[in-house]
Amino acid sequence: MLICEIYRSPKKQEMYLYVDKQRGLEDVPEDLLRTFGEAEPVMVLPLSPDRKLARADTRQVLESIEHQGYYLQMPPTLAQLMAREGSGEQ
Repeated sequence: MLICEIYRSPKKQEMYLYVDKQRGLEDVPEDLLRTFGEAEPVMVLPLSPDRKLARADTRQVLESIEHQGYYLQMPPTLAQLMAREGSGEQ
């Protein structure tokens, strides 16, 4: 299990960074942080492979944090938004 901290981008709606809370943003490249903007903390949560996330695959998130120190969740595409509406998800 990993204690994960999630940050929101003030520049791009629905863009989030997931990081190991113990390491914070130290593994996130400077170029990405500049593009991301002043990272706004959103929440801290325990993350294990069996936990379900709304818009990200938990195993991918954990693997990405382990290998590169962060996971970047991009805003949904128009196709993803339309599929979500069609399935009744919000």
